[in-house]
Amino acid sequence: MISTIADGVSRSVESVTGAVSGVFFEPSIRLGVTGLSRAGKTVFITSLVANLMDRARMGGLKAAADGAIKAAYLQPQPDDTVPRFAFEDHLAAMIGPAPHWPESTRAVSELRLSLKVQPSGLLGALSGPRVTHLDIVDYPGEWLLDLGLLDRSYVEWSAQALEKARARGQGAAFIAALEGVDGGAKLEEPVAKALADRFAEYLREAREAGYSDCTPGRFLLPGELEGSPALTFAPLPEGEAGRGSLRREMARRYEAYKRAVVKPFFRDHFARIDRQVVLVDVLGAIHAGPRAVEDLRQAMADILGAFRPGRNGWLTGLLGGKRVERILFAATKADHLHHRQHAALTAITEALVREAKDRADYAGATTAAMSIAALRATVEETRMHEGRELDLVRGRLLESGRDAAMYPGELPADPGRLLGAARQGSEAWLDEDYAVMRFAPAEVSLAPGEGPPHIRLDRAAEFLIGDRLR
Repeated sequence: MISTIADGVSRSVESVTGAVSGVFFEPSIRLGVTGLSRAGKTVFITSLVANLMDRARMGGLKAAADGAIKAAYLQPQPDDTVPRFAFEDHLAAMIGPAPHWPESTRAVSELRLSLKVQPSGLLGALSGPRVTHLDIVDYPGEWLLDLGLLDRSYVEWSAQALEKARARGQGAAFIAALEGVDGGAKLEEPVAKALADRFAEYLREAREAGYSDCTPGRFLLPGELEGSPALTFAPLPEGEAGRGSLRREMARRYEAYKRAVVKPFFRDHFARIDRQVVLVDVLGAIHAGPRAVEDLRQAMADILGAFRPGRNGWLTGLLGGKRVERILFAATKADHLHHRQHAALTAITEALVREAKDRADYAGATTAAMSIAALRATVEETRMHEGRELDLVRGRLLESGRDAAMYPGELPADPGRLLGAARQGSEAWLDEDYAVMRFAPAEVSLAPGEGPPHIRLDRAAEFLIGDRLR
């Protein structure tokens, strides 16, 4: 027992010593990057790191523009049990001789970029350059939404999940399958598995249709849990839940999912983040229709509920009580619009995340919203059509590979026109359709010192980490 206590004390001292060393000698910024499916997490991280290493396109990052960043280099990340983010493979996919989009995020990964920075001011000149580590944590937004399950019982979650399934056309087959099931009957494993499979199929179809809230997230990205009892459950209407019944077992497995999957993710990864970017495919939701936009708005509010926003002091960091200091809500794929529409896209994004942003601001965090493209895949042009000018974007289509120009429609200057229809549950936009084409990465030729072309990635970096590089 004495040796166990001594070992515990030793580990505690080592932990505090390491924290003190980090705070006073080589500080680190732990940046979480998340977003729902197809929001562009992998592309964002890859382009951010590449542009921090070759900074010619990073004029909006003050430390890069002033030359304060003397060097940037990759190092092994501090978490040996977390897979390394495959930066080199993803960069080769994006800017190689046959450019294509890299594989999307399917699990947690991490990357450490160390920046040698010359601090400003008299003390900085006397002390010389210092090293600041940027630890980037990539994780699926679908898993982040699962944190909301921690506060819900199986009965509460089932009621919400069934309500959503009935309101979405993709849920019809699952709702029909429930009609022949008696939740109070004795558990039969084939019945449980068939229901779980049908529920997972509905979630996948709903995500393809543009819906954002498709929890539990591991049903979409099961990883090593595929086929396990922890993923073999589904929502059931409230009713009798006697011992050995299907409903009782579904509830037990739901609680096991929270205990064995959701809580460890929160403890081991999410709770340690102090800066966060939430990537949002606003254009994809608009294209999918009003219901998808309203679903995205609710999902953003749920995501923010998982954060513990506030300000970090050095003592807070030492004691392990980190809180998210800065949160950036970034509408991706801004290159799918002419730059004249970027302000409207940003305004819509701000309106979508208003509830989430207000909660974070109230808790003391610094928040912002902007429109970005981590890798610019298009060029702009203007053409005359039926006597008026149309602002177009041109790029290589993902499906066919042919070059095409697109006019996506005019976003309203007043976000209320979109959000009002979304809140009212409209089936379609009344006045205009909004088109979205999927573009492949453009072939690029980078000069020495240049990172991949982007839109406002430098301003995003300035907001997220600029204050720690001075």
